[in-house]
Amino acid sequence: MRILIAEDDVTSRALLRLLITKRGHEPVVTVNGTEALSAMQQPDAPSLAILDWMMPELDGIDVCRRIREVATERPPYIIMLTTKGETADIVAGLVAGADDYLTKPFDANELYARVDVGRRLLDLQAVLAGKVEELRDALAQIKTLRGTVPICACCKKIRDDKGYWKQVEVYVRDHTEAQFSHGICPECSAKLYPE
Repeated sequence: MRILIAEDDVTSRALLRLLITKRGHEPVVTVNGTEALSAMQQPDAPSLAILDWMMPELDGIDVCRRIREVATERPPYIIMLTTKGETADIVAGLVAGADDYLTKPFDANELYARVDVGRRLLDLQAVLAGKVEELRDALAQIKTLRGTVPICACCKKIRDDKGYWKQVEVYVRDHTEAQFSHGICPECSAKLYPE
């Protein structure tokens, strides 16, 4: 997984890069908020970001807010990293759009655990996005039956998109998952079997 590291402190940046690489992820390293925002606006933007709160140009809170302003089906998972550990600071970070919060100095195992939580959430988000796409495709199929359906006034056959006439049962079967069961209604029964 590609992970953005936005950290202006050389030591913290090097440690984060080492830990992320050691875990098999690909770090995308930036040194200020402007670079971080630019990296997150690219078509191949990382799906997870670790943002330092206090950075030059744009701070982590501003970067987080701007990332969240962009509507997307697959928003990134954002971990705010800072020395600010007061409850009000944590709340401010979460309100700005961070998904998680990690205080400095951080423990490597805690970082790994929080990144793993982010990865799991992103995996679930990807599965959900796939299901949404399947539902959209199914809805598109259903909508074709809601449009105008040319039907013969006499024999009740339906003309398909290619101009062929099909029995109602065949047309509905081909355009839905409905299955037909045959029977005789009371009116037809009285006509066909008057005795």
